[in-house]
Amino acid sequence: MKKILLLLSIPVLLACNQSPVDKQPLGQPINAPVSDKIEGDNFGIVIHGGAGTILKENMTDSLEAEYKAVLEEAIRVGHSILADGGTSLEAVQRTINVLEDHPLFNAGKGAVFTNEGKNELDAAIMDGETLNAGAIAGVTTVKNPINLAYQVMENSPHVLLSGKGAEQFAEERELEIVDPSYFHTESRFNSLQRIKDSEKTELDHDAEKTGFIDPFIKDSKFGTVGCVALDKNGNLAAGTSTGGMTNKRWNRIGDVPIIGAGTYANNATCAVSATGWGEFFIRGVVAYDISAMMEYRKMSLKEASRRVIQEKLTQLGGEGGIIAIDAKGNIAMEFNSAGMYRAAMNRDGELTLGIYSENESPTE
Repeated sequence: MKKILLLLSIPVLLACNQSPVDKQPLGQPINAPVSDKIEGDNFGIVIHGGAGTILKENMTDSLEAEYKAVLEEAIRVGHSILADGGTSLEAVQRTINVLEDHPLFNAGKGAVFTNEGKNELDAAIMDGETLNAGAIAGVTTVKNPINLAYQVMENSPHVLLSGKGAEQFAEERELEIVDPSYFHTESRFNSLQRIKDSEKTELDHDAEKTGFIDPFIKDSKFGTVGCVALDKNGNLAAGTSTGGMTNKRWNRIGDVPIIGAGTYANNATCAVSATGWGEFFIRGVVAYDISAMMEYRKMSLKEASRRVIQEKLTQLGGEGGIIAIDAKGNIAMEFNSAGMYRAAMNRDGELTLGIYSENESPTE
């Protein structure tokens, strides 16, 4: 009898000694070896400043040069952090700070106005190593929303905070708080007045469709901002920040703070930041869909991005684009609109800048 009990207990003991599935490091596919993570000197960074009807004939030379100068300034900040061995999370956050502080883009200082004449800001950040994420929506007093998203990720048990609660948390974390008037720019306010006359909703960079194109387009061109990065430790990160849509109502929230829709990062696949008509990116779970195509269908980053943006998103009726980077440093800057403000830098410091659809993007 004792021999029978001993034999029966052996499988139980063996099972107890096996590593459970929840011990599998986050950011790796289940059952994938940890050694799949790529470490070394390879790193890279990609940014966007919004996508939409951005046409060369509507752009003055001086404004085009200004956009490119700010994009280059921002991406060099992140690239320098990565080159010095900094983390992808830090590079993403500090790069987006530069764009949030510049009134050219629809994030932070340059945020567009709601129907009520307010500026409501959304942001998200995600760590590809742990799959941890933080996001905020509808804040009106936080100078750099991406910094608050990072604090939510690192110092709260939650993923998404909104409105007054998010602002209270920002104060507790001692982030820089500003009066809502800080976000007031005359050009953005004028755009609201123009579009309210037509009672339509204006998408980032899409004033042309409403018929309210400014002769110099400076007043009607805005842009959600985003950044994705790969650091020397092989870790990916993604971040996005926005003021949403001009004339939005009812505390509307778009795809930016929705993890998997406008922002996603996973060391096993890629990091993605989106820009465009948010409702369609939410419905298509666009950022995660690119990652899933890579993980389950074994597609390259380039092919997965093309399939999701040019086929799936287009079939839904959505417009916009994404930037993405994978664990090998391959990048994608895919969009189905007339243009997307974008820039990329690899470990060799090679810089690529683009605005219009005819610009060549780096390939794998």
